[in-house]
Amino acid sequence: MSIQSHHKITATHLSRQAYLYVRQSTLRQVLENTESTKRQYALRERAVALGWKPDQVVVIDSDLGQSGADADRVGFQRLVAAVGMGEVGMVLGLEVSRLARSSSDWHRLLEICALADTLILDEDGLYDPSHFNDRLLLGMKGTMSEAELHVLRARLIGGQLAKARRGELETPLPVGLVYDAAAKVVLDPDQSIQDALRQFFETFRRTGSATATVRSFRQRELLFPRRMQSGPHKGEVFWGELLHYRALNVLKNPRYTGAFAYGRSQAKKTLQGTESRHSLPREQWHTLILDAHPGYITWAEYEENLARLRSNAAAYGNDRRSGPPREGPALLQGLAICGRCGGRMTIHYHVRHGQLVPEYCCQSEGIKRAEPPCQRVMGADVDRAIGELLVESMTPLALEVALSVQDELAARADEADRLRRQQVERARYEAELAQRRYLAVDPDNRLVAATLEAEWNNKLRALDAALDDYERKRAADTLLDEEKRQRILALATDFPRLWRDPATPDRERKRMARLLIEDVTLLRGDDLVVHVRLRGGDARSLHLARPKPAADLRKLDPVIAAEVDRLLDDHTDSEIAEALNAAGHQPPVGDQFTIWIIWKIRKAHGLESRFDRLRRQGMLTLAELTEKLGVHPQTVKDRAARGQLESVVYNDKGERLYSAPVPATAIPCIRCGTPIPVLGPQGQRRKYCGTTCRTGAYATRRRAAGWVRPLRNRGI
Repeated sequence: MSIQSHHKITATHLSRQAYLYVRQSTLRQVLENTESTKRQYALRERAVALGWKPDQVVVIDSDLGQSGADADRVGFQRLVAAVGMGEVGMVLGLEVSRLARSSSDWHRLLEICALADTLILDEDGLYDPSHFNDRLLLGMKGTMSEAELHVLRARLIGGQLAKARRGELETPLPVGLVYDAAAKVVLDPDQSIQDALRQFFETFRRTGSATATVRSFRQRELLFPRRMQSGPHKGEVFWGELLHYRALNVLKNPRYTGAFAYGRSQAKKTLQGTESRHSLPREQWHTLILDAHPGYITWAEYEENLARLRSNAAAYGNDRRSGPPREGPALLQGLAICGRCGGRMTIHYHVRHGQLVPEYCCQSEGIKRAEPPCQRVMGADVDRAIGELLVESMTPLALEVALSVQDELAARADEADRLRRQQVERARYEAELAQRRYLAVDPDNRLVAATLEAEWNNKLRALDAALDDYERKRAADTLLDEEKRQRILALATDFPRLWRDPATPDRERKRMARLLIEDVTLLRGDDLVVHVRLRGGDARSLHLARPKPAADLRKLDPVIAAEVDRLLDDHTDSEIAEALNAAGHQPPVGDQFTIWIIWKIRKAHGLESRFDRLRRQGMLTLAELTEKLGVHPQTVKDRAARGQLESVVYNDKGERLYSAPVPATAIPCIRCGTPIPVLGPQGQRRKYCGTTCRTGAYATRRRAAGWVRPLRNRGI
């Protein structure tokens, strides 16, 4: 250390702390380049030699293993904060590159050190950033450090790009591909992994959707391999459920075609200091070499898969023109074209009588221009007509379709059984491997033996579970015996019955329709014109009655209103609703008639209620009849229950109206013949003229029955 350098150190500097910053760029350097780390820690003794006490020297080594170009170094941020607060008299570093590889970080530190009167010491000397010459020299060192990093990176990346142009750069491979001993890419020697990937691509080809492929694997309980890219199990293959994002990664990875691709994505720094990676279009890829190694599909199949994914996505498809068939009942999903503007028609659904009813709507241009839709067409009648047309067109080809369906079902069952059998073999291999490990251990080493024995038992249990699962699924898949083959053949040959079968999913109907129909043009005028373009060039035109407006569909049929009027003479509202539902009638809104709907029909059509009709016939209420007869209301109810009074229920609460009492007429007494009224003063029916005749008639009946009065015992 020169005399001039000693003059830069003042008592103010010595009163503050000295911060020693220690850093290595990678963890590998920390483990292997130990000499550099020792040299950095040795700078502590130089600070003591310059006058600082040992307890004043603070060592910051929390950034070991981090690059100097990183902006989120915790140790460096702590150093800058301490300098800015005036707590540091000198900053020590082996060289400028240890403090920062970025010019912005380095010059920010110099500015703060100059303001806080903090010295900087490296292996070459001591500097005062507040002096122009020292600051100029430190600035040049920082610039050279950043340039050095750029040169090193350019050399490394240049070598990588050169190997990538030749297709020789070793990059992480997706599951199903591995490097052999000669560093050549080959298919994974594990046959179960190959079969799983081939089954994946075949399922996607059949379903046409990544989601449907994942659903198919889950329904058949098939596992899918994945390779760990980091962590302690890096490079190992694990089996689990197929997830949607993994399915997309497999479909979008060109390595499965045997192509070498490099530079498919680009990383950029964000304003927050983080790294953002985005995909590049194919024309901006650095290297693309087709047929560089074996693959699972061809390049043409890969491009077809990407095109299908783009058409399935709502963000890319032209009004979902080529999207996969969905669960809704709209048969012309993605096939309907507006006959006025030529645009693709979208689908709206309405609920009618508990069922979804499609509506085809041309609205894309209307949305752009804030105008009403071009036209709307209710789809129930259109779908029904298209279905009948397909039934007529498909009948001659039904036998060929049946044989294809039968062969495809058998092939799917065999492929699924083979994959499940491989899972059992894998479980058996792991159990046998655990057994060999257990038998090879020294019996005296009880701790290791106990662990291996537990692992062996776990593998045996996993093998038993795999065998049970395999047998259960195999029993469930044995669906193609001779009798069921004939049933499938009979069902498929009768295409009209297959098409009209309620058990046939709407999605399958759409798939069958797309095999025959190119598109359908709808034009709504005085009638509905449907132009159907079939695949192969044939075309058909259908003329259908124009669908009723929604307002007309909500109107009640006059026949039903007349029927309600007729039933009101003898029935309550609930009885009328049950009668209409039993006859198969349906209301304009709702699944079936209810008391509330019958009430609204009466009010809307001005129908007289059952109460008013009975009152018009002269029937009396309970209060009126009670007052007229002069008896208690319960007496009236009892007589009505015994049939002495005529009564009728007029509402669903069980309330009744009563007929007026019949005027009294004279009849003879059945004993003496004296004329008497038919009804008594309280409305009861009479037979005798008085108590004498009633008692005499009673005694006569008893004597006729053989009853004799017993003699009284008058003993004294």
